[in-house]
Amino acid sequence: MGKYDTARLRNLGVVAHGGAGKTSLVEAMLFCSGVTDRLGRVDDGSSLMDHQPEEIKRTSSIDVSSCFLPWKEHELNILDTPGFANFLHDTRNCLRVVDGLVLLASAISGVKSQTQKIWEWGRAYNLPAVAFVSKMDRERANFNNAVASMAEALSIRAVPLVVPIGAESNFRGFIDLITMQACLFNDEAKNGVEPAEIPAELREEAEIQRIALVEAAAETDDVLMEKYLEEDTLSEDEIRTGLRAATLAGEIVPVVCGSGPANRGVAFLLDVINLCLPSPADRPAATGIEPKTEQMAERLPDADAPFSALVFKTISDPYTGKLNLLRVYSGQLKSDSTIYNANREAAERIGQLFKMIGKKQVTLDVAMPGEIVAVAKLKETVTGDTLCDGAHAIRLDFPVSLKPVISFALEARSKNDEDKIHSALQRLVEEDPTLQLVRDEETHELILSGMGQIHVEVTVEKLKRKFNVEVALKEPKVPYRETLRGTAKLQSKYKKQSGGRGQYADVWLEFTPLKRGEGFQFEDKVVGGAVPRQYIPAVEKGIHDAAATGVLAGFPTVDFKATLFDGSFHTVDSSEMAFKIAGSMGFKKGAEMASPVLLEPIMKMEITVPDECVGDVIGDMNSRRGKVLGMDPKAGYQQINVLVPLAEVLKYSPELRSMTSDRGMFTMEFSHYEDVPAHLTAKLLAELKREE
Repeated sequence: MGKYDTARLRNLGVVAHGGAGKTSLVEAMLFCSGVTDRLGRVDDGSSLMDHQPEEIKRTSSIDVSSCFLPWKEHELNILDTPGFANFLHDTRNCLRVVDGLVLLASAISGVKSQTQKIWEWGRAYNLPAVAFVSKMDRERANFNNAVASMAEALSIRAVPLVVPIGAESNFRGFIDLITMQACLFNDEAKNGVEPAEIPAELREEAEIQRIALVEAAAETDDVLMEKYLEEDTLSEDEIRTGLRAATLAGEIVPVVCGSGPANRGVAFLLDVINLCLPSPADRPAATGIEPKTEQMAERLPDADAPFSALVFKTISDPYTGKLNLLRVYSGQLKSDSTIYNANREAAERIGQLFKMIGKKQVTLDVAMPGEIVAVAKLKETVTGDTLCDGAHAIRLDFPVSLKPVISFALEARSKNDEDKIHSALQRLVEEDPTLQLVRDEETHELILSGMGQIHVEVTVEKLKRKFNVEVALKEPKVPYRETLRGTAKLQSKYKKQSGGRGQYADVWLEFTPLKRGEGFQFEDKVVGGAVPRQYIPAVEKGIHDAAATGVLAGFPTVDFKATLFDGSFHTVDSSEMAFKIAGSMGFKKGAEMASPVLLEPIMKMEITVPDECVGDVIGDMNSRRGKVLGMDPKAGYQQINVLVPLAEVLKYSPELRSMTSDRGMFTMEFSHYEDVPAHLTAKLLAELKREE
């Protein structure tokens, strides 16, 4: 870290909904601090942070990008996070390793549901935040509306540190409420602003806002409050002291404003980050489990403490190999050293350390507490693993991966691709733990699941770009089941004579339905040796195997009981195979007699939508045979809890996005199986037969 020490370090995540201007702001921070000599732009593909082809194509962040910059004797490690719902899992992982947030609110659209979800995760980690109202130079920009939207939607006390001077095309500066100094934008001036007198028309508003600011600063400290009550004011240094204390305590969120693409207000935001956000030393000690004792342990952000770090991101590349991004919590990590992976119980050799600026790598000899660095070519390590000193091992916690909400079947474009597809996708699953790759034993399809249709499509694009493997996406087959509604009692006799030793088995079976979820049960009620003991397991196996392809549409039959209560055998011709076949034949005949029905998987969904979209979403769910269980209100939003058949929501992600103008989110998990309604069964069976 050179001249920087831990107390002068700031680790922060830039967060908001997609399209709020996060990447443009980070590009302006890099330019403003002198790290870059040109202002990268998302729209024309020149951004350092959104450097992947998939990001350039969509002009939006897909993966987290890391960078660092110096600002007034501080070093800032910045994570530029995705904001679209399909990629929020990456943002969630980043919140685990940062110490504070820069929260963006668009001056045009305010706060959306994705920002609410991110803020909930941030509060779970007690992350202090400062806010930046972006796009102040755009049409319909309104600073006060954005601040009010933020305060209401996130239930925070938003405290402006500025009053903007003008808006839209007339946005020309701001009033610094700490110093009560107007700052007009001037690219030739230091930090892009020059001092000026407060405009007369804004003087009254500035004085009102400053009173609110001073009160917020005074409330955190009894001494400051006492002085404020006595003298009705505080000095600039006292205001700064109170602001920092209130922000670190999570009691307020200081708000500034500007425009990332125009580099307006960015230098002032960097000053506020240094002032109000915590260093690693201001945060609680890292806690984890000691593997040997399973006891809780702490790691202080001290260079002399045992080394510990958490891997929060993995990047796979077919040429350069695997790159792991990690946050050092204690001790020192040096190039060309050996450390211990507490999750994999394996030693790892550390080669060269890097710090990242987008995809650019800057070499580093040693990483100190609080640093965010990258390490290449670790053999065992994946996202979520703890790297540590083997003599003082610790396992730090990491968020459990979010559950996928949409699945597609993959079909290789060529035989050559078919051979490579699985190993290539495994590399991408290492990079992104929310992806799930399974081969469905029933349908024999390779199923790729992700957080949304765009998430899966981006993965397929990466598959082609990184590993030269092309696949087509298909809607996966729904895993229906069959079950029995009635009972059946029957004889199943298998007799075959073709010269020499024959085949003979005779069983009497009864089939009865069970409660949902009880699976398959077999009961032996044979008495008097009517069926010899050695043949009874074969009968059970025959029934079990036949049930794997039911009698209606070939789906597994579940939740039934088969009872063997009588039978006969031949001393010469009977065999295990004969009794297995008799059991199989008995199941097929009995299932047809016992009123077979089709079952469909029912999913539990939590759908978060703006208040004004609730009626449309519930109406849509009713049309999909969904059952609304209730709603949980949130500020400006509602969480709709619903049970709905999987067949009705296979492609729900883009449809919800369309209904809510990309402001809706949902999670989905399997709940249970239910009967397919009688009026739909015949049509469904006809469709399934046609597909076959």
